[in-house]
Amino acid sequence: MKKIMLVDDEMHVLRIMKLSLEKQGYDITTFNNGQVAFDALQQGWPDVLITDIQMPRMTGEELCKNIELKYPERSFLIIVLTSRTEIEHREWSAKINNLQFLEKPVSMRNLISKLADYFAQH
Repeated sequence: MKKIMLVDDEMHVLRIMKLSLEKQGYDITTFNNGQVAFDALQQGWPDVLITDIQMPRMTGEELCKNIELKYPERSFLIIVLTSRTEIEHREWSAKINNLQFLEKPVSMRNLISKLADYFAQH
């Protein structure tokens, strides 16, 4: 079973995404901020990490940068959920391996399709 970490400070978003992805057969773990998710990586890596950008304690951008610094050999995909423009992310995201963006509001159909495509290739 493919493991997915969901990171978002909005509990209703986590619930909806978790239920939808569990229906697709994924093993889902949720976190309400980047710091808790980052700490959890010490226990094991997911197959995919999906994170929001704007969160308290550690933003999604900080989470991605910290993962890249501490785990440069990581193989899992990071999907960043954002309503910001791509230009704002271009500089920092170019330095992060295996990272993709998905625009908010998130279409679960698009997310499920993106995950299926990724897992079909890996």
